[in-house]
Amino acid sequence: MSILEQLSTDDQAAQLRASRARSRALTRDLRGEQLFGPRLPVVNPVLWELGHIAWFQEFWCLRRRGDDSLAASVLPGADSLYDSTAIAHDLRWDLPLPALEATLAYQDRVLDLVQERLQRDSGNASLAYFVQLAVFHEDMHAEAFHYTRQTLAYAVPQLPPRDTIGLTGASAEAEGDASIPGGRYLLGAGHQPDFVFDNEKWEHPVEIQPFLIARCAVSNAQYFGFVEEGGYLRREFWSDAGWSWLQQGVARAPRYWRKQDGRWQQRRFDAWAPLALHEPVIHVNWHEAQAYCRYAGRRLPSEAEWETAASCGGTPGKRRYPWGDAAPDARRANLDGDAPVAIDALPAGASAQGCRQLIGNVWEWTDTAFGPYPGFEPDPYKEYSQPWFGTHKVLRGGSFATPARLIRNTWRNFYTPERYDIFAGFRTCAIGS
Repeated sequence: MSILEQLSTDDQAAQLRASRARSRALTRDLRGEQLFGPRLPVVNPVLWELGHIAWFQEFWCLRRRGDDSLAASVLPGADSLYDSTAIAHDLRWDLPLPALEATLAYQDRVLDLVQERLQRDSGNASLAYFVQLAVFHEDMHAEAFHYTRQTLAYAVPQLPPRDTIGLTGASAEAEGDASIPGGRYLLGAGHQPDFVFDNEKWEHPVEIQPFLIARCAVSNAQYFGFVEEGGYLRREFWSDAGWSWLQQGVARAPRYWRKQDGRWQQRRFDAWAPLALHEPVIHVNWHEAQAYCRYAGRRLPSEAEWETAASCGGTPGKRRYPWGDAAPDARRANLDGDAPVAIDALPAGASAQGCRQLIGNVWEWTDTAFGPYPGFEPDPYKEYSQPWFGTHKVLRGGSFATPARLIRNTWRNFYTPERYDIFAGFRTCAIGS
């Protein structure tokens, strides 16, 4: 029985409503010009993105017929407004978008119709698949709304309060490296009952040499040393591509750091605060992560090493999460939130070898280019993975803004190496291991 068969119609309807509630909570205070913002390559107009979420849900859950033809949208002209594969990014600010109230009404109408169809077609495996796809698609856009708010210096999102169990840090057990034994491991998602994306399919054997991986992500305190020692000025730490990126701007520190009256500060959404030394460095791109590794005499893990460290429990079979197969909660992972926590917090979420926060807190860059697994075949949403093979780098693990239902050890994120707007940091491995 698949996980989609295990989920009842009511479960899926509840997920649809929860995903919508989160995306609304992240945007409900935005008005006027904030619904558009400047024309930047790393953000979408919020008003367009709200409509696109509804369009995607309607397209896959309501409009597709068995012969792959399309029924009409409940919003006339929706395809010419919200089809992200057909509408160039830069044009999205120029479209005749419905006003906010009409956009939200379109969202509500589509959600109602999908829930009605779920009740009407209970047991329809194809519908259940596409409903789950729509839920996860909206979850990803909810995290993107976080990125937009940070990029444009909007106020911290008003989300429900979360538990603070396990958020204290300062544990000696989290220091240093974890030793991961070599051997043959399975990389990717297995054929277990689950919904997985096409780029996770399917698990296949990889040979891993023994390696040492940091138990924690690189902290602001550690990265501070690189900055203070002129790391952004020293050519020897940067690859050719990284140095070229650096010369295009005036970066001398991570994007949202500044030195004020001799002290470093960081911007979180619209507010500047003293640099939180025990939190992970965040908003660094792949080039910056690589440069720090050269400075520290370390390296980034490969994607296979990262997944092995997260999934290997010392017994046959892979863990779904670093701590086991139990679903994430506030004791184990910093997810569904609005801010990072200390790098050594949440000991209950540690892996078998003691690595903390492999799930949650910050996405972690790996050294691996995003590409297909052996035998890759695109799923019906063909634009999800295949167009980005070879040009993006793989990130793993999720961030504080990632919805808990979305993430697991095999989940692959991917961005181009110059992107710093995402909630990304990294952890390192020892060279020679």
